[in-house]
Amino acid sequence: MAVKVKRLLKLYALYAKMDLAWLLRDTVTAFVAIFAEVITTLSAVAGVFLLAWRFDGIGGMSRFEVLFMLAYSSIITGIFIMFGNFNVGNISRRIGRGQFEHMFIQPLSIPKQLITEGFTPFTGCSNIITGALIMAIATANLGITLPWWWVLSLIANLIITSAIVVGLSYFASNLAFYAPVQAEEISSHVFNSTSHIATFPLSGMPIWLQLPLITIIPTGLLAWFPTLALFGNAPFNLPAWYPLLFAIVLWIIAAHFFRKGLNHYVKKGINRYHAMGHRR
Repeated sequence: MAVKVKRLLKLYALYAKMDLAWLLRDTVTAFVAIFAEVITTLSAVAGVFLLAWRFDGIGGMSRFEVLFMLAYSSIITGIFIMFGNFNVGNISRRIGRGQFEHMFIQPLSIPKQLITEGFTPFTGCSNIITGALIMAIATANLGITLPWWWVLSLIANLIITSAIVVGLSYFASNLAFYAPVQAEEISSHVFNSTSHIATFPLSGMPIWLQLPLITIIPTGLLAWFPTLALFGNAPFNLPAWYPLLFAIVLWIIAAHFFRKGLNHYVKKGINRYHAMGHRR
């Protein structure tokens, strides 16, 4: 076990070194991209927060609870970007483009490649930093005293929510094994759609709308539910660990169908790859 962890850390260090090399080699372009990400994040946060400020909260959530929720969503987006670059997060692109074969010939297992290959801590951290700063502002203005273990609970929730995002992406990507042209971008569409919807508080909405958004289409689990749970007010009196249960079930289902799709891929292949990288 220790050997495997050491190997993973070495791989993370390797990808971090390559990311830093790109940052130093083309600093201007890198900082323009990072600055653009910061502006995009602030723009996404500003719209909903200004509504909350104008109406003194939304659906029972105070202004700064809404701001905390928006910051939480920004951090989740940042985690997905920082660990999921190079189409590791949006895996349907690799599948649909017939580029999954690249991973078969590497001297690493596919899971280990997926865990480490997309790591970009220097050029992909803007959302996390921006979200963390906004979260600090929101928490400071809530005017409540939090126990020492609250930060650990926050970190655990961020990990669980990130697992749900990845699970949704990989579950949807199964379609790319069978319909590579049509479903090449399905992972990115799922991520973009869910992350955008996740920035809207569900508090105050009717129950018949809230329930599907924490079960069938779990956008409510990506920021709204964790925010309320972290402050001891989980919706519908559900336990705070409900997102963990959802993540486990989702990963079991996604892994089952991904394995079936991969078997289909190995037998049938996807004839879209050209030597120069162009696709039919």
